[in-house]
Amino acid sequence: MVCPEGHHSVAIDYCDVCGSPLAELAAVMPAPATACPYCGVPISGRFCEVCGHDSALPAPVPAAPARPEPIVAESAPSTPPTRISRVVAWVATITADRDFYDRVVARDGPDADQVGFPAFYPERRITLREGDILIGKRSVSQGLEPHIDLGIAPADVGISRAHAMIHVAAEGLSITDLGSTNGTSLNGSDELITPEMAVPLRSGDRIHLGGWTTITVSAEPA
Repeated sequence: MVCPEGHHSVAIDYCDVCGSPLAELAAVMPAPATACPYCGVPISGRFCEVCGHDSALPAPVPAAPARPEPIVAESAPSTPPTRISRVVAWVATITADRDFYDRVVARDGPDADQVGFPAFYPERRITLREGDILIGKRSVSQGLEPHIDLGIAPADVGISRAHAMIHVAAEGLSITDLGSTNGTSLNGSDELITPEMAVPLRSGDRIHLGGWTTITVSAEPA
């Protein structure tokens, strides 16, 4: 403690240096700061400068913690299942179709006497890209480079150079016969589709061309 004369004193009643009374000094010194019993902010006087609480009053009784209201889950209204769109790729599977060949021979179709069924023909799968897919036979002289080249041995002699066109679009597929010699039919039918007229296709449809060639189109997960 410092006495009125500026001396530091260990005693709290009279100064150790000059003997000045320290009781009067203690009476005028501010009380040490305490915490407001209401808001907890440090205060040095009777009234809290933040919330205005009078420290001469009894300390407030802490309120009981609020009990949380139970959360009631509401049942969601019944909704129809959402259809999830999947990305698909169109695939053309090329095979030697014995049933189709037998029908061509039975009805004595064009070039039937020249067409022989191959002893071995490995199945071919070709992914169809968006746009026009030419089906035919490669011809250097005519500048033809079919996307589906059916001139690869063993070749179907009933296939024209530019036989048909598959069109691939976002909404689906279509097939157009390009005026071929032997025509194009679908799904086991002997009736030829009209040349130069697009016919819609669905996954699983079979395209018959030439003397024994069948192309099955299918939508598969990409």
